[in-house]
Amino acid sequence: VTRNARPNIVLLMADDLGVGDICCYGNNTVSTPNIDRLAREGVRLTQHLAAASVCTPSRAAFLTGRYPVRSGMASAFNLNRAFPWLGGSGGLPTNETTFAKLLQHRGYRTGLIGKWHQGLSCASRGDHCFHPLNHGFDYFYGPPFGLLSDCQAWARPELHRGLRVKLWMSTAALGLVPVLLLVPKFARWVPVPWKVIVAFALLAVLFFLAWFSSYGFTRRWNCVLMRNHDIVQQPLREQRVSSLLLKEAVSFIDRYKRGPFLLFVSFLHVHTPLVTRQKFVGHSKYGLYGDNVEELDWMVGRILEALDRERLSNHTLVYFTSDNGGRLEAQDGGAQLGGSNGIYKGGKGMGGWEGGIRVPGIFRWPAVLEAGKVIDEPTSLMDIYPTLSYIGGGILPQDRVIDGRNLMPLLEGRVSHSEHEFLFHYCGVHLHAARWHQKDCATVWKVHYVTPKFSPEGANACYRSGMCSCSGDVTYHDPPLLFDISRDPSEARALSPDNEALFGSVVRKIEAAIREHRGSLTPVPQQLSVFNTIWKPWLQPCCGTFPFCGCDKEDAILSTAW
Repeated sequence: VTRNARPNIVLLMADDLGVGDICCYGNNTVSTPNIDRLAREGVRLTQHLAAASVCTPSRAAFLTGRYPVRSGMASAFNLNRAFPWLGGSGGLPTNETTFAKLLQHRGYRTGLIGKWHQGLSCASRGDHCFHPLNHGFDYFYGPPFGLLSDCQAWARPELHRGLRVKLWMSTAALGLVPVLLLVPKFARWVPVPWKVIVAFALLAVLFFLAWFSSYGFTRRWNCVLMRNHDIVQQPLREQRVSSLLLKEAVSFIDRYKRGPFLLFVSFLHVHTPLVTRQKFVGHSKYGLYGDNVEELDWMVGRILEALDRERLSNHTLVYFTSDNGGRLEAQDGGAQLGGSNGIYKGGKGMGGWEGGIRVPGIFRWPAVLEAGKVIDEPTSLMDIYPTLSYIGGGILPQDRVIDGRNLMPLLEGRVSHSEHEFLFHYCGVHLHAARWHQKDCATVWKVHYVTPKFSPEGANACYRSGMCSCSGDVTYHDPPLLFDISRDPSEARALSPDNEALFGSVVRKIEAAIREHRGSLTPVPQQLSVFNTIWKPWLQPCCGTFPFCGCDKEDAILSTAW
């Protein structure tokens, strides 16, 4: 196989998988033989970085090769850093060009199986302006939102849990007012008019309906399964959805095996609620989370088997990653429902700490890439975009900044140094940290201007709030915290002017790079604005007549083979 013969491309992205959750990244107490096989037969990146520590902005950067702040896919608020509703009006702007669109123009058949979470409609229920089919995918099957704990009928809510408690309390307080006004009226202390009592009662009812119409039906509104533009299950049956996705992924390979094809499998594993088939329950040492990781690995194996069966493996580039680090705060009682980020500090939702952004990165292309190779250079999920453009024969858009770099020279060993001199680490629209990879040596410096405040005191995450803040409840550092990541990857020893002679010059160099980076940003509509993230009944996807939405068009019985 020569590089000129365009390969098939299979992209495998886990949801919230920590870099410390898989065997080939150092956790030899969990069984991930299929992901390990990919690493053994391909190239493993050890400093592979997401452009954000939560899903919506990270995936936007992955699809476009650009920092999410450039496309308006970064949030200015702590509450909605990812899209909270399928019936919202924000999404990946239509003027952004995804790698799927680039390859579609080069004759690739493109498919997305699994989670999207990049918005759906913008003005009316069926316009689907942000739909995967409008972003370069020929075929889509999956939940356009993703999986939440709310997708399980009686699970503890995940979406805006703290806000919901406040709304219930406010409703109760408002409901008490008319009751309390009845006391002086019947005791004849004060002549309270009936109009006032009825007005307060009406206000309490309207307030309740205003918020409960969305939050009371989160499962029905957000947990939807689609094939192309059609809803096939509402609400989706969470116990069966992974089997359906796997079946669709294998069918896509079979359908387009004559190629070239691009298949992006965006797994729902290992996001809560950790829906796991019975044969994997109790399989691992790490409870339900470990079981879910092992099921994910099994699904990866089924996809690799399909490639082997069709004799496509040698002519297919397979890439495996996660959208962000493991979520440390995902807990139920004493049980850990989130991942491990290995030696790295922090996790999902933390803008700068390595644990939230350092993710697995494995490339396998047997005829082209050396098996068993390990690369420690800084690389980014944004690099997939120019890399796929290069191997698929596409032309990168010239009218915008592409922040990713083509990885092929590094993967093939033609160069030994990553093209990224600087990488910037955002938390929403706020720049929290930046790294400088010196051109002339292996040193990687990292500065933190803002870090989250962990709670309770002395903890390693934000257990009280469930997710760390990007602004407000944070610590600002002036001078910034400085780490030598090449020597101290777990960010345990902050350097200072007293113990690091280069402190001043390193900080100045990075600050100059940040000024240049900020100069390249242009104002864009904010897709995660307050208005865009509010649930809008007129945009809510609905199978049936709104608000009586619900259907199951999938076959009632799945083949036992799946």
